[in-house]
Amino acid sequence: MAESNQEKTSFTTDRGLYCYKVMPFGLKNVGATYQRLVNKMFQAQIGRNMEVYVDDMLVKSLTSYNHVADLAEAFDTLRKYHMKLNPQKCAFGVDSGKFLGFMVSQRGIEANPDKVRAILEMPSPRTTKQLQQLTGRLAALNRFVSRSSDKCLPFFKVLKKAFSWTEECEKAFGELKIYLTNPPLLSRPVEGEILYLYLVVSRTAVSSVLVREESGKQRSVYFTSKVLHGAEERYPRIEKLAYALVISARRLRPYFQAHAVRVLTEYPLRKILQKPDLSGRLVNWSIELGQYDIEYHPRTAVKGQALADFVVEMNETPNAEELPKGLIWIVYVDGSSAGERCGARIAFRGPNREEFRYALKFRFAATNNKAEYEAVLSAMEIAREMEIMNLEVRSDSRVVVEQVNGSYTAQEARMSRYLDKVCQFYLYFDKVVLTKVPREENGLADALSRIGAGTDPAVTVGGCKILVKARPAISSDAEVMQLNEAEPEWGAEIVQYLKMGELPPGKTEAQKVIRNSARYVLVGEILYRRGYSLPLLKCLPDEDASYVLKEVHHGVCGNHSGTKALSNKIIRAGYYWPTMIRDAKEMARACDACQRFTCVSNSPPEYLHSVTSPWPFAKWGVDIVGPMPPGKGNRKFILVAVDYFTKWAEVEALAAITTENVIKFLWKSVICRFGIPYAMVTDNGKQFDCDRF
Repeated sequence: MAESNQEKTSFTTDRGLYCYKVMPFGLKNVGATYQRLVNKMFQAQIGRNMEVYVDDMLVKSLTSYNHVADLAEAFDTLRKYHMKLNPQKCAFGVDSGKFLGFMVSQRGIEANPDKVRAILEMPSPRTTKQLQQLTGRLAALNRFVSRSSDKCLPFFKVLKKAFSWTEECEKAFGELKIYLTNPPLLSRPVEGEILYLYLVVSRTAVSSVLVREESGKQRSVYFTSKVLHGAEERYPRIEKLAYALVISARRLRPYFQAHAVRVLTEYPLRKILQKPDLSGRLVNWSIELGQYDIEYHPRTAVKGQALADFVVEMNETPNAEELPKGLIWIVYVDGSSAGERCGARIAFRGPNREEFRYALKFRFAATNNKAEYEAVLSAMEIAREMEIMNLEVRSDSRVVVEQVNGSYTAQEARMSRYLDKVCQFYLYFDKVVLTKVPREENGLADALSRIGAGTDPAVTVGGCKILVKARPAISSDAEVMQLNEAEPEWGAEIVQYLKMGELPPGKTEAQKVIRNSARYVLVGEILYRRGYSLPLLKCLPDEDASYVLKEVHHGVCGNHSGTKALSNKIIRAGYYWPTMIRDAKEMARACDACQRFTCVSNSPPEYLHSVTSPWPFAKWGVDIVGPMPPGKGNRKFILVAVDYFTKWAEVEALAAITTENVIKFLWKSVICRFGIPYAMVTDNGKQFDCDRF
């Protein structure tokens, strides 16, 4: 310990006052302090030929020829700072070794064989304690286990109630042992390279895998998984995917901060997280993810066999059995396109056998696939108005069903926009299942779609209500946004990124735009700023901002407000620009009326003074407490003296608070025990403010 810092570790015992001369590892912040020390010592080597975590040090070399020079550099640093090593804990010239509980080699990062062997040789648990031992051992290997929460879910269920080892648990235990006989080899990312993230969700858990590309193959970096609890299990599928991304960013924060991450998914996560009408948690997630360099791309072919089992499960969709019994609404949809006559059919069947039929007539041209998408979107919109929460949509279009479920990729731009629209509607339901049915089972749909295509609009035809759609469901989406190229506004880069995903060329500028865009959203062609508890604020250009500022300050309803009040009034009016507070301050300073008639404070400013003590028992604070309820000897006052440094307190009960009693107490309890103090702090009581004291 440095001599100047030794007194900061002082502590009091019954034998005296002590302090540490060396750093004790029992204190709370010593680990972080020591980590900063070694980071500063080896800052020129960490990441290049050395890795350090607290007291674990690893010197690495790509070739054996350079290893001696790397060791010499490390030892020179140790000698420079007078740090010594324990020879019994050192190993040299090894091709692979254990570091932080993992086996590190040129091939990559492997699971500790001892930990794997402990699970493989473990018999089936027979008590709760043995099951807890199993889950504890599995937790140490979580980063190597794909979808670990789903694999361990039977064990967690048993721990919540009385112990009962079931066939499901035995089957899961056997599958885990088979999986751990050949655990995946993890790779270490290279500084500056792009990482890829795959997401998978189930009814009870969310999982992800971070991968990197090397020589045309994808290699795993880290597996994460989390069990869903309570309301999390009822999230729509698209929200579960967003939640999986948030969990991955929290657990893999160092990777997200040091690398650009591309999320490979067929779902419109980027559009969902940037919608203006988000719920509270989606707004929080969007802002939390905005600090990272995250891009969203459609999923491509998997380039590594080790990831096949993980990625293939992304295409699994919930079955109808997952929906609550008795609350399922089944809707049959079908679209029809015959030249200029296009239409669709929708037939609802409720849990109590009730039926509602609709025939749609389109006043716009549409292909068969687009008509099928229009039918699905119209069915979801009607179900939303009917407040249906659990929906099973049945269609005979393989293209639409497989695109929505993620098996097929929407290549055409309009089809991609239809797919995004369907995924956005998922947010309004608890459960939605889209299934493919043969055309023979969809005969009613085919008939009604022809009715909608060929019949003039009317109220009902044979119990079927006919609706007319004048334009496609995606017609409100803007195709291109025209920006003012002569003089771009302050939000032009954010608009460019939100609209078309384009970033500035510089890495620093690109990260700044990504981070700032999380608090903005586009509604049509207008940029708005959003917050946790504020409505959407319209972002103003410089000219409009100057006009709004003048009107609010000294306009018809202006009252020459100050800086803070003026900026708050502008926010309440629904406007925002980045320099609003600075502009409000300059406006108040430049206003002649404000300078002439404002209230001037005549009280001089005074800084707060901190009360410090140079050494133990040098400064005491003395005060009187009372009167209290009378006690023995009619004592109803308490005289207290507290040391500022050690917080040591001396207390005595008194019947009368005279100067003589105060002097006697201080002489006996303070001066005779701890010496003459440097200073005493008291109030202006008569017992203290006198010559005798």
